[in-house]
Amino acid sequence: MSSVATKMEPEALKAVVAGLTQALAETSVTTMKAQNYHWNVQGMAFGSLHELFQQIYEDHFAGQDDLAERVRALGSLATGRYDAFLKLSKVEEGDGRLDDKAMIADLRDAQTTVAGTLAALAEASAEAGDPLTEDLAIERGRIHEKFAWLLDAHLQG
Repeated sequence: MSSVATKMEPEALKAVVAGLTQALAETSVTTMKAQNYHWNVQGMAFGSLHELFQQIYEDHFAGQDDLAERVRALGSLATGRYDAFLKLSKVEEGDGRLDDKAMIADLRDAQTTVAGTLAALAEASAEAGDPLTEDLAIERGRIHEKFAWLLDAHLQG
């Protein structure tokens, strides 16, 4: 258990771990959604979308690891069960049968959802006196907002 965790009040620690677990679940579901869309996208923008979706799932896979490792550093067990992620996540699984524009909009909305969860985690971490989790949440939230912006740009015009 990290020195930060030992200094936190038990309820604050519980809230931070719950926020990390929520972010982990949503990031995991969004990772698979992006990979599903990477496999199944079609249309005139196939090449650029295929590449963008791959960038997203590769980034998110690494992000999942950072979130899970932070849970462990705080002395809790990081779940790795996809059924648990699906129950907890505000992001739903993707449908590879969507057209390219629907995939983009769905993935953009998922990015926005995860960014919001991470912003709430940053606030809870700051209140709990956990600057390391706060920093992780801010950085991951920034990345999700950037992907939301990139996806949204494909829908403009």
